[in-house]
Amino acid sequence: MTARPASLRQLGSDQLALALRSGIHRVIHEQEALNTINVFPVADGDTGTNLSLTLGAVLPVLRRPGQSHLGLLLAAIADTLLDSARGNSGAIMAQFFQGMSDTAERLNRFTTHTFAQAVVAGSEYAHDALSNPREGTILSAINAFATSLQKHAAADDGGDFGKLMQQALVACREALTRTQTQLDELRRAGVVDAGAKGFAVLVEGMSDFIVHGKSMPRPDMADLGEHLIAAVVADAGHDPRFLYCTECIVSGEHIDRRKLREALSQLGDSLVLAGTKRKAKIHIHVNEPEQVFRLARRFGTLGAEKADDMHRQQKSAHGAQAQFAVITDSAADIDDSDLERLDIHMVPLRVQFGDRGYLDKVSISAEEFFEQLASNPRHPTTSQPSPGDFRRQYQFLASHYADVISVNLTGSVSGTLQAARAAAARTDASGTVHVVNSLNASLGQGLIAVFAAECAAAGMDARTALAAIESVIPETYSFGLVRDLRYAVRGGRVPGTRKLLADILRITPVLLSEADGRISARGVLLGRHRLLPKFSRYIAGRLDAAAKWRMAIGHAMCRDEAAELEQLLRDRIPGVVRSGITELGSALGAHGGPGTIVVGVQRYRSPQDFS
Repeated sequence: MTARPASLRQLGSDQLALALRSGIHRVIHEQEALNTINVFPVADGDTGTNLSLTLGAVLPVLRRPGQSHLGLLLAAIADTLLDSARGNSGAIMAQFFQGMSDTAERLNRFTTHTFAQAVVAGSEYAHDALSNPREGTILSAINAFATSLQKHAAADDGGDFGKLMQQALVACREALTRTQTQLDELRRAGVVDAGAKGFAVLVEGMSDFIVHGKSMPRPDMADLGEHLIAAVVADAGHDPRFLYCTECIVSGEHIDRRKLREALSQLGDSLVLAGTKRKAKIHIHVNEPEQVFRLARRFGTLGAEKADDMHRQQKSAHGAQAQFAVITDSAADIDDSDLERLDIHMVPLRVQFGDRGYLDKVSISAEEFFEQLASNPRHPTTSQPSPGDFRRQYQFLASHYADVISVNLTGSVSGTLQAARAAAARTDASGTVHVVNSLNASLGQGLIAVFAAECAAAGMDARTALAAIESVIPETYSFGLVRDLRYAVRGGRVPGTRKLLADILRITPVLLSEADGRISARGVLLGRHRLLPKFSRYIAGRLDAAAKWRMAIGHAMCRDEAAELEQLLRDRIPGVVRSGITELGSALGAHGGPGTIVVGVQRYRSPQDFS
């Protein structure tokens, strides 16, 4: 219990910090209930966890002594949320507080009027962060809260925060109730939106403090970071024998840091181990990040894994001839030889099998992923990189190039694009980061990234390259052959009844990238035999036979069939100039499973065509 004035007329940094702490504690207490009702956009049961981790990262900021300036406090909150945001709701929450911060940066205290203005700006930021905002989500709760504050702050000459928060909380709860009727997924499940509920819970905790002086007690969750001792890692160079700058956090009850340090020292160099007996932060340079993660798991629960390719960063930092750098996320499937030849940087998605987490294509290979997918009873979840994951690499590249072009997964299927844009907006290096919506995924996204890197290798400037990239995006297509729908059913992407119908009718769906960036089932192949000839005819029938094409084929543990399909396509499409075969990654493979084949095709253009 924390006392406060009976009538609160102004809200300073100390009082705002206490109110937010109460609200965040309440969200963390409610995380499992939020996970249970998480059915939109995918029923993957992680909204509560994502919001708890996102908001929980702010708790150390709220406990710093001497934070007397309101604007500085909000700036610190916004920065922390940007780097810690997880999931769509977490990313939206980060943008909400960024809007508040930008509006209140010069304020020492909030009045009811300035508080309402800041929240309205936060609502606008959150709405603008999404390419396809939907009613019935967390946006609806945020907007109702903001609208009520604006309305009643203007009408209330006395400016009492308690009265204002009570009225806004009622509006927020009413908007939450309406979400159940605004989205079909929620209506069928009979639940409200989990993200909207999470925001309402945050407001309830804040309101309890502002109105009644009640503060939700701190949860017993040491893994949210309040005890972590920060380590400053000096850039003393690295041994060229080691490829990856690897970091992770280990949480446990009694971590033996001496034994952990001794074991880690055998794996690489530049080791820094900071923390307490309950939490340890590891930094080390190694060639096999998974060795570090595997070792760390012996000492506790692993989290916050990252691995940056120092070799590729070093190439960018020394003697770079290209005028811009190219980076993408690991939803793009690109052959390793192209990544190395063209110096394409990559931000990994995160893959989770139950309580075991991996960095896509870094700490788990494609083969290992599909083996686990077939044998592990826990279906994996894939999550977008956080804005902090992007920002770290953007910051490095933009300090060595005048421009950075980031080719990202279509914004229609993931929040990855929004995370990249948020990170680009907060990158303060000398170079400029340009985020490109590929409107594609997998092999199609990979072809666009490869073309961008070819433009860089040809010496093209960023402005010309961006125009060239935009011209090839609508001429790039992805086709997917999904032979077994069980994995899409397990992941909540396809209803079980649809798989049953497909089995009864003996049909195989074909996925196709749409012009607006959606990935959808646009056709079926009849019968379960001779699928590869049928698939090749389907693809060839949708391409201009007189045009020249580049082609890439990705497979999920079926390389021989991919090679057979490549020859069938070359026979049917005489204009194929270049083709290749690579392993399919987890972003699409998690829903298709072993045996899935994806074909990316792009009308052939040389960078010289745009010079």
